[in-house]
Amino acid sequence: MTDSSSRWPEPMGYPLRQPQQPMPVSPSMRAATADRERTVDVLKAAFAEGRLDQDEYNDRMGRAYTARTYGDLVALTGDLPAGPLPVAMPPARHETRQHRRPAPRDQHTNAMATAAFALGILEFLTLGLTAIPAIICGHIARGQIRRTAEQGDGMAVTGLVLGYLAIALGVVITLGAVVVASRSGTAGPVNG
Repeated sequence: MTDSSSRWPEPMGYPLRQPQQPMPVSPSMRAATADRERTVDVLKAAFAEGRLDQDEYNDRMGRAYTARTYGDLVALTGDLPAGPLPVAMPPARHETRQHRRPAPRDQHTNAMATAAFALGILEFLTLGLTAIPAIICGHIARGQIRRTAEQGDGMAVTGLVLGYLAIALGVVITLGAVVVASRSGTAGPVNG
């Protein structure tokens, strides 16, 4: 018996280790939903075997579902017999600053897009008074979003659509009122 896997059986409920080396990735690399699910499977098995108590299990489960990187996931299972694959490894030392990608910034929603959306919704309460400000904010927001790659394009477009719809509805109502007023003036009794 020279095979080490036959001497030490895998703990029950844990995923079997693959014979090849785990793929080295940076701890700051974004984790996928499948990686979070593998971590949750490891935590479930550890809880079933009594390695984690109920409170620690609940805490780690919550942190697993909100984890953003491989480093976050490895920290949750580092003291358990199996962890998520691929295993997070530190980045290679030979990288130079020129070849590194800049760290991703947190994406923020454009403030003007939020304003356009809010003004578009407020049109229903203000009888269309916020339509023009919603359109102005929506156009400014779309320009800023193109330049800065911020989030919120959908909110800006919603503000624009609601603003233009309110103006169109106002024009239709005004034209209808003019037509009704002109007909009522000519349709009166004829004195003769």
